[in-house]
Amino acid sequence: MKKVLLTCALLLVGGLYCLQAQVDTTGGGKFTLSGYIDSYILTAFNSPKSGNLMGYGQIDESYKVGRAFDRLDKQFALGLVQLKMGYSNAKSDLVIDLTFGPSADLGNFGNTRASANLFLPGNNYVNQLYGTSAAIKQAYFNYRFTDKFSMTVGQFGTHIGYEVIDAPINYHYSLSNLFNNGPFYHIGAKATYAFSSKVSLMAGVVNNWDNLTDDNTQKSLISQLYLNPAKGWNVYLNWIGGYSDDTYLTTIGAGTALTDYTRNLFDLTTGYQITPKFYLGLNAAYGRYNFMTKNTDEQSEITETYGSTKPSWGGVAIYGNYAISDVVGIGVRYEHFQDKNYVRYIGTVNNSLTVTAPISLAAGKLILKPELRLDTSPDKFYENKSGEAINSQSTFGMAFIYKY
Repeated sequence: MKKVLLTCALLLVGGLYCLQAQVDTTGGGKFTLSGYIDSYILTAFNSPKSGNLMGYGQIDESYKVGRAFDRLDKQFALGLVQLKMGYSNAKSDLVIDLTFGPSADLGNFGNTRASANLFLPGNNYVNQLYGTSAAIKQAYFNYRFTDKFSMTVGQFGTHIGYEVIDAPINYHYSLSNLFNNGPFYHIGAKATYAFSSKVSLMAGVVNNWDNLTDDNTQKSLISQLYLNPAKGWNVYLNWIGGYSDDTYLTTIGAGTALTDYTRNLFDLTTGYQITPKFYLGLNAAYGRYNFMTKNTDEQSEITETYGSTKPSWGGVAIYGNYAISDVVGIGVRYEHFQDKNYVRYIGTVNNSLTVTAPISLAAGKLILKPELRLDTSPDKFYENKSGEAINSQSTFGMAFIYKY
């Protein structure tokens, strides 16, 4: 028995030695494991009859999206569970970012089997093929050809916007309308060239916006110019554009196909660390469709549906936060957003003010985010306890985030 135990011990030590040798021969690579869980509870003082914060008439009249992920009123709700794995060596990086839960489903709506572009005629097999893809938030590799030039291929988070899906990274728990009405992720390839530590340029080609599969031959182009004018000041000039590249914009009126158009979104994201405690940020975006059909009947239908053959959306958000101590801070976000042509997901003009006071515990691993938010709209976008349309919605809630 002792010989057997000794033999097993030697085999185990030998196996670990071989494994360590294998890791060492790859160029000193490093494996990392991280992630988080988040949940929340909030109350809407307007007590919407529907029990959610999406907006008035979103079921009976149209599908409107007043809030990105924190949609439920007066109940505990799970947000997202993340398992993120990474591997890096001197020349490359690999990221596998898996997410689960309600916010993961909402963030990856284009990766689910219910997605319209997965049920095209003759493509029903895709339904079975991509059933597990809803769990993938990111899956990409990055290769550095030189110290200045690198390429990324796979599924990656969008470069557009100030905020991200990951709750520990954002200062506020509720997300802006600029975030919610822009792209979440892309699948494709992009290349980045760093001219210096202060200037870099990224360009790439992707499967449109939030698309696991591409249902036509059209692709979208992306780019980002990064500038660092001064210490603590970062500027990102972002763009995405394409021709007939909106999977979910397919018909209008009696079913006229919308195929002859371009879509462009321009985005400015900047932030300045004024002092070690005080930070200011800005996000501004402008997007526009340009329907180019020459058919007068189609032009009339498009104008009747969207108010113009060149409908637009966009807005601006200003951020400011102050670190009161290492444990407590306070931050304010003011946002003006317009999608009055309803070419995105809100279909109104909205102004919102959000105040958040994050509390960091357990050496920064546990983050509590009490948050007050007020939204107003001239179009009576919101709902009261009787199910009637009203102009405003105010909420107070607490988010619970644990990261590792």
